[in-house]
Formats: sequence, C-alpha cells, structure tokens
Amino acid sequence: MITQLTINNFAIVDQLLVDFTTGMTAITGETGAGKSIAIDALGLCLGNRSDSSAIRNGAERVDISASFVLDDTPAAYAWLTENQLDEGNDCILRRVINQDGRSKAFINGRAVPISQLKDLGQMLIQIHGQHEHQRLLKSDYQQILLNHYMHEPNLLSQMQQAYKQWKTASQAYQQYQSSKQERDAHIQLLQYQLKELNEFSPIEGEYQQIDEEYKKLANSEQLISLSQQSMMLLDEADEYNVSNMLNSVKHIINDLAGLDPSLNNVSAMLEEATIQIKEACYELRHYSESLELDPARVMQLEQRLSKQIALARKHHVSPEALPELHQSLLNEFKQINQQDEQGEQLKEQIKKYQQIALELATKLHQKRLTASKTLAKKVSATMHELSMPNGDFSIDITFDENRLSEDGADQVSFLVSTNAGQIAQPLAKVASGGELSRIALAIQVLTAQKMDTPALIFDEIDVGISGPTAAKVGQLLRQLGESTQVITVTHLPQVAGQANQHYFVSKQTNGKQTATDMQRLDKNGRLNELARLLGGDKITDATLANAKELLII
Repeated sequence: MITQLTINNFAIVDQLLVDFTTGMTAITGETGAGKSIAIDALGLCLGNRSDSSAIRNGAERVDISASFVLDDTPAAYAWLTENQLDEGNDCILRRVINQDGRSKAFINGRAVPISQLKDLGQMLIQIHGQHEHQRLLKSDYQQILLNHYMHEPNLLSQMQQAYKQWKTASQAYQQYQSSKQERDAHIQLLQYQLKELNEFSPIEGEYQQIDEEYKKLANSEQLISLSQQSMMLLDEADEYNVSNMLNSVKHIINDLAGLDPSLNNVSAMLEEATIQIKEACYELRHYSESLELDPARVMQLEQRLSKQIALARKHHVSPEALPELHQSLLNEFKQINQQDEQGEQLKEQIKKYQQIALELATKLHQKRLTASKTLAKKVSATMHELSMPNGDFSIDITFDENRLSEDGADQVSFLVSTNAGQIAQPLAKVASGGELSRIALAIQVLTAQKMDTPALIFDEIDVGISGPTAAKVGQLLRQLGESTQVITVTHLPQVAGQANQHYFVSKQTNGKQTATDMQRLDKNGRLNELARLLGGDKITDATLANAKELLII
C-alpha cells in the first residue's frame, strides 16, 4: 500500500507531504482548490507522460516521491528482486521533471527508464478517474473488467504467449511468401548456371593438372627429339660424346696423380662426373621412352581446357576458381530448397500454435461465462441498493475464432435494463448519465475486490450521485477499504463520512502566487467539513447535527 506522497513544485503545490494509512481515505475541498493534484502527481510517479508545464511557476523542477510497503504485494516484490531494485520490504518511486521537459525516474534511489515505473506502478496501485464510466461503454474495457473479476492471470498469460507464437509464425510465413517470387527467379538462374557446371563437373586442381599434361603432349615430338639428341651427345654418339671425352681426361689425370698424389681429388671428381652422366643418360632414355604421340588425347585435353576457360570467363572467375564457384552455387541452391522446406514447417507451426491458442481461448471463454454470471448477479444486486430497484445487469459473451487475439476470442458486451419489462440492451443505448455512473461504480468496486493491487484510487467517480445512493456508495467504498487501501476524491458528504481518514484541500493566495495545501482533519475538523459539504460555506447547528449522523469513526 502507499504510505506517503511528497510533492515539490508541482502545478500550484509548493511543498506537500501526505501520509496515508490502511482503510478508506477521503479527500475533499472547494471547487478549484486542487483536490485531484495529488492524484495527478502520483500518476507521474507511476510513469504517466509529463512536460515542463507541470512545474510550478518560478521553480526549476518538479520532484515527486511516493513510498509503498510491500506486505501485500508479492508480485511487486518479486519484480523488484528480479530487476535487482529491491530494498527490503519498502519501495520508493521518484520522478523529477526539469525545465527542458526532460524527466528522470528512480526506484529505491536508482535511476530507471520510465517504462519500469509503469511496469511496477501497475502492481502497486490502480487509479480510476472521474470519466471512468465513459470507458465503460467500450467493449474492450468491459472485457478488461471482466478479466479482473475472473482473476485468471496464469491462463491469460498462457493465452498471450500462445497468440504471440501464432502471430510470430504467421508473420514469418508472410515474409517467406513475400520473398517467394524473388526466390523463384533466383532458383531459375541457379538452375541455368548449374546445368552447365553440373555437365562439366569441374574438379579441384584439375585445370593445372590437365594444362601441364596438355603442354607435354602437345610438344611430345619435340621433347622426344631433343631428349634423344641429348643422349647422343652425352654417351651414345660413336665418335664424339661427353662420356668418351671425359674418359680420356680421366686417364690423363690418373697418370698425373701417379706423379703427384694431390690430384687424386680431381680424379675422384671426374669419376663421380662419369657416374652422373651415365645416370642422366638413363633418365633421358626412360623419359624418351615414356613419351608417346597421342593426337586424340591432345584434342580431348584441349577441348576440356577451352570449356573450362569459357565457363570461367562467363562467370567472371579464374579457371582455377571454377570448382569453388560450382560448390558455392550448389550450396546456395540447397539452402533455397531448405527454405522451401522451412515454408512447410512454418505452415505446420501456424496450424499448431493456432490450435493451442484456440484451445486456451475456449478455456477462457468458459471461465468468462462462469465469472460473468456471478458478476452480473452481484452488479444487479448493487444496482438495487443504488436506487435502481428494477435494474437488471447481464453480460453477453460471443466466441468467434476469427477474432482471435492475445485476450482470447470473445466479444464481451455489458447489457442493462433499468426498468421493469425492458429488454436488456448495451449500456450506451439504455443508461442515463447518473445511472451509468452508478453502474460503473458498482462494477469497479466488485472487480477491484478481485485485483491483486493493494491500493485503489477513485477520483470523483461519484459524480451524478446524491442522496441515499451516495450513502450506499460510501458504504461500498468503506467495505472495500477493509481488504484494500482505498483513496477517494469526493464532493459527497455521505462518502466522506464513511472514510477512516479525511484530508481537506485548500487554496491560498498572497496576491502574487497561489498554493494548494492538504491537511488531515481531526474529528471536529471532519464534522465542520461534512457540514460545509452539506450546507455550503455557512455552517449551522442543523448541518452539524446532520454531519454527526454521517460521520463514521
């Protein structure tokens, strides 16, 4: 629950400190005194939009803080722990707005985004404004109220998750379909490119290998001739060859080495040279014999090389890179085909998630039907207590799987009959302004009893209500205050008299500036304020006597 609200330089508030307790708190004051300013300031602490116009004239910034205890708010405590913002069992929200319109948000002294104020604020307090009954005319808001009363947060969370999965799969499939034409055109291009490459089937390293083989075969006649000529010069010519000449030199050196042993080294070198020449001749003979003239093979290699060069030029790569390109295109083609398989998988996912969502929506529908009967019965009973003796309230729920959303597949409509024998019709067609205010109040009080939020604020929701009806409204709010902290801004003495504590809002001016103040009233102060609400500025013995009858201590 909220325990304290501190306001500095907001609107016409200079400085204001308000303490709140359990039960029901009433806030009253003269028209224009600023009864709703505290509520508006609290709204900023809960993440409402702001601008520099909220700053009090002459001040540099607005600074607002709201303190809460979390005894009855396990969800808020868990959220703070999860976001590492917990400070024991207390929580302080703070909002600072500067002259440039920028604002800063804090939770337990740590700077946070405004969005986190909103997320946490929804768990701490609910504000119902004076125009709440106008929202009641809208079907989506009617469904929100019924959801509150139904009180199935886990089922609603599952529904939201299933719907999100279904929408995500549907969007992915739509994206897949939107790119299908482009993908099909690309597949056709790949098929054309791969047709030639598959037929040619380039092999890694092949181009260099066949290029070498082609050069060798194409010049085989010259290679044979030159290798044989070399053998003749080295060893096989009858008269003059290198071997014979080297043998002659060896004999001479051997004779010289007999005279001078220092030439033995030269003799050994010549002997080694003789061996090397013999081995060179052997290698040349082997090489020459391995060569053959094969015009057919030359033509085959030439065609293969020409085709590879032509394909490489066509695809703007080097001949050596053609196998890599071929494999790359094969992989791309395979990937696109896998995307086609993905399309089928997405269709299956859509079907699966839609079925799950519809099953959850059906469960929600049944839960809503059950809750709607109980709520309608209680609202009708409360309408009778609020001076609508012939009022009858009912809720129509239509299930339509074609309008599946994160909230299910229901269309909720609040129906009412205010006169005996009258057919129940939608609220907007039947209820007058005063009747609508009473019905809205009844629904808000009944649904609020099912909320986990530990604090509720009602900002002049009793507009258009008076007399005995106002007394019943006060009793309803006090009864609600027994289980939930209730703060209500009111102009009705019958409502204010039921409060456990009472604040009076006043406005003072010194001719230059105006300031709003809130004072907690003691018993005598409450009696005087109730008398003022009953009879105006002039308080009489009669109004005081009436005020004593209204005041519940």
